[in-house]
Amino acid sequence: MTKTFHDVFYRSADDLSLYARDYPGPGPDAPVVLALHGLSRNSRDFADLADHLAARYRVIVPDIRGRGLSDYDPEPLNYIPATYVMDMAALQLHLGVERLALIGTSLGGIMAMAMTALNPDAVVGVVLNDVGPVVDPEGIARIQSYVGKTNPPLSWAEAEEQTRGLNAEIFPDFSPADWYKFTRSLYREDNSYGRERPVLDYDPLIAQSLAEGDAVPPDLWDLFEALAAKPVLVIRGEMSDILSRDTLAEMQSRHPGLETVTVPKRGHAPLLTEPVAQSAIDGFLARIF
Repeated sequence: MTKTFHDVFYRSADDLSLYARDYPGPGPDAPVVLALHGLSRNSRDFADLADHLAARYRVIVPDIRGRGLSDYDPEPLNYIPATYVMDMAALQLHLGVERLALIGTSLGGIMAMAMTALNPDAVVGVVLNDVGPVVDPEGIARIQSYVGKTNPPLSWAEAEEQTRGLNAEIFPDFSPADWYKFTRSLYREDNSYGRERPVLDYDPLIAQSLAEGDAVPPDLWDLFEALAAKPVLVIRGEMSDILSRDTLAEMQSRHPGLETVTVPKRGHAPLLTEPVAQSAIDGFLARIF
């Protein structure tokens, strides 16, 4: 398969080597979209969406520290949104990007709100994927139950079985091909065990801040208020246990121009390649750029 992106390596303020994919788009003047993945995910999450959007936009997709090709942090307490936001500022500076739209899934959406609050002039608009100013405790408990705690699989077949077991309710209509592809976006091959085997592509210690309650602040309404003057699209999985219907309704009351779309047969979080989600993103980006 032809590679459609450039590899970008840059340094964080505390001198970690961090990584991002840079899909160049149609030309040097293309509008920029920065896509931010969730807690235990990586840049491969957006591979299909980025390829789709790159026909019209330059799309930048980082591996947040502790994930993918970015360094693991020797101090696990740094695995918090404030640190990640500083890393994104370093990435923007490295690439010379001054204005962009943000797409954030889960943790990435929290980062997007914080980035807008800190530098509103740089943000054209925001897509929040299945996250809002209040994170449902039921969903947090579910995520805490497995992040950093799953047993390493011995084979790709076992990795796929593990992935299906944890996510079958989130993606009830997945085909065998879907599970194959999804598993390979979560795991990487590792030969440190003496033979190649799949390992989850994140530092298990990202779970530490989640367990201590630092990964997700309890009330983010102040950050959400920073979006009041910005175009915002919220995408919610129909069965989400992170973004409740009540929270979404309150978001709409506080931001009358808020655009929303619900993705059927999805929990937390939609992949954004679902037709209704992809169409909503296409229309939103066309309107704000």
